[in-house]
Amino acid sequence: MNWLIIDKLIIEAIKEDVPQNDITTEFIIRDERICSVDLIAKETGIIAGLPVFERVFKILGEVNIEFFKHDGDVVNVGQCIAKLRGKTKHILTGERIALNYLQRMSGIATLTKAYVDKLEGTGVKILDTRKTTPNMRIFEKYAVKIGGGCNHRYNLSDSVLIKENHISAAGGIKAAVNIIRQNVSFVKKIEVEVETLEQIYEALEVGVDIIMLDNMDVESMKKSVEIIDKKTLVEASGNVTLDNILTVASSGVDYISVGALTHSYKVLDLSMKNLVNRPILS
Repeated sequence: MNWLIIDKLIIEAIKEDVPQNDITTEFIIRDERICSVDLIAKETGIIAGLPVFERVFKILGEVNIEFFKHDGDVVNVGQCIAKLRGKTKHILTGERIALNYLQRMSGIATLTKAYVDKLEGTGVKILDTRKTTPNMRIFEKYAVKIGGGCNHRYNLSDSVLIKENHISAAGGIKAAVNIIRQNVSFVKKIEVEVETLEQIYEALEVGVDIIMLDNMDVESMKKSVEIIDKKTLVEASGNVTLDNILTVASSGVDYISVGALTHSYKVLDLSMKNLVNRPILS
């Protein structure tokens, strides 16, 4: 992960939550107090984001963390994931910010793992999308990887993806691809989104690298895969759920992209409990 970006985002999150000071903690807790507290799982899932959780307290300072789990591990209800020891003020001030990151990242990893498990043995890979929370993409895409999924392009500069509105604006797939090839380096892969069999023939004619089958029914996807005949990689996208993903995979596609991984997950319930005051260090 890019810690320069992550640190900047965490600092902004701290500023959002503590614009001046934590008035509750400031008046209740003496500056020199230290404590220990446990990070506890309140439900079963895949933990993801422990380095980010730790980074919040590194930035606040004077807090040490002993982890009993690693990113990607299963955590069970009631399990102690980590123990924090250090300055009470910093632990209390950073608690919610650190948990917000960890709960959301763990929720994404848990949902991703459920999709990945559904496809075990098929050879089809799960992709995320750019349907991420603004300014949270670096965390959310990392969580997808921890859950066993693969990252699609990180941003609009990564690769070329010609979608429906690009095609309409350019006047067709062939025109759009030709414009791209005149202006974009040959090292950038070109993916095109198609909705009909006719568009597949047009995409194959101009030699794109990846064809995305958008919102097709399974029979249309199977026919599309036959037409493409391994000339390009094939991605399926649109309205994919845990209930229908095996059916989508049976069409023969290489990848399935699932926006739900980062926009419809449930946070994993985690908590910091069992705070114990420790002797003040001299």
